Amino acid sequence: MTDQPETINQNFSQLVKIAHQFQSDAKIIDILQHGSGNINSTFLVTLEHQPPFILQRLNTAVFCQPELVMDNICILSDYVHQTLQSIDLSCDRRWLMPKVLLTSENCHHYRAEDGTFWRGISFIDNSQSFDTIQDLHHAREIGYGLGMFHRLLHDLPIHKLADTLEGFHITPGYLKHYHQAKEKFGAKSSPEVNYCLKFIGDRPDLPYVLENAKAAGKLDLRTIHGDPKINNIMIDCSTKEAVAMIDLDTVKPGLIHYDIGDCLRSGCNPLGEETDDWEAVYFDPELAREILQGYLAVARDFLTQNDYHYIYDSIRLLAFELGLRFFTDYLEGNVYFNVEHAEHNLARALVQFKLTESIESQSAMLTKTILEMI
Repeated sequence: MTDQPETINQNFSQLVKIAHQFQSDAKIIDILQHGSGNINSTFLVTLEHQPPFILQRLNTAVFCQPELVMDNICILSDYVHQTLQSIDLSCDRRWLMPKVLLTSENCHHYRAEDGTFWRGISFIDNSQSFDTIQDLHHAREIGYGLGMFHRLLHDLPIHKLADTLEGFHITPGYLKHYHQAKEKFGAKSSPEVNYCLKFIGDRPDLPYVLENAKAAGKLDLRTIHGDPKINNIMIDCSTKEAVAMIDLDTVKPGLIHYDIGDCLRSGCNPLGEETDDWEAVYFDPELAREILQGYLAVARDFLTQNDYHYIYDSIRLLAFELGLRFFTDYLEGNVYFNVEHAEHNLARALVQFKLTESIESQSAMLTKTILEMI
């Protein structure tokens, strides 16, 4: 996840100084902006005679407890590396876990003189990520990647992880925030704004579907990634297989359905989240089938009947939730998500709501597909 573009030339000497905190003896060849996310600032540091690494400045306005974020990642990394030694990956597949680089003072982060919070993370070599699904094989590998992540962590006691983003993916909370924003800031009337207002108003019960299931004891908390968009699943350049999940800031206790729904939401929209042609957005059921088959190939053993039952709801909910968050941020003046223009978050909300409509129009077929996989 990356912030708005940095002026690299102006900050290069500062970046070099910070990068040396994590590789004090290495000669730095270059530092380039890396990735295309919305929250943190990310750079690829190239070293002489050593592997490159990722240097990131965490957005502490979003992650207000960055030390706990890093504690979670270290706990996760240690647990996964131990678990990988005890399982058999078929067909000689590789699965990698990004490693946290320590400073010379043996710390998992560095506070710069200006108070900014930095970390170093190992670079997953010979791999790449994509913003949209490339083909059916890629779709299945996206599902495999999320399934492997959940499989490796399903026994990790959730009390070991801090909840670093309280309320994250708790859709009733986002709905409450939306109503507060609408009351405080109002909404300038337009066909697009009126569409969003009506869309939200027509679905008063949808935000509560997963939280009600959790409260009723039908779904349990597990370790989740929190942001399993397809561009957070790295694909091996040679084998075209999923090899890692990155961007672990949002790891926390939660419902795995938030991960499943978010992965399918992002993966099954062939036009992508940033398309200008929002009325043409649709949810591709063939991609959904492949993602689910890839996921269940490694995650089937720890899923319950209730887990299967709420998969469709999770897909529908997560598209709606992101649209709700984008639209709320638009009403508030674009204070959370980075934007390129004043209507950007409104355009993003329209994409997600249109995607939700498409999901709802295929509810019977999607439910049948899920039931056939049990």
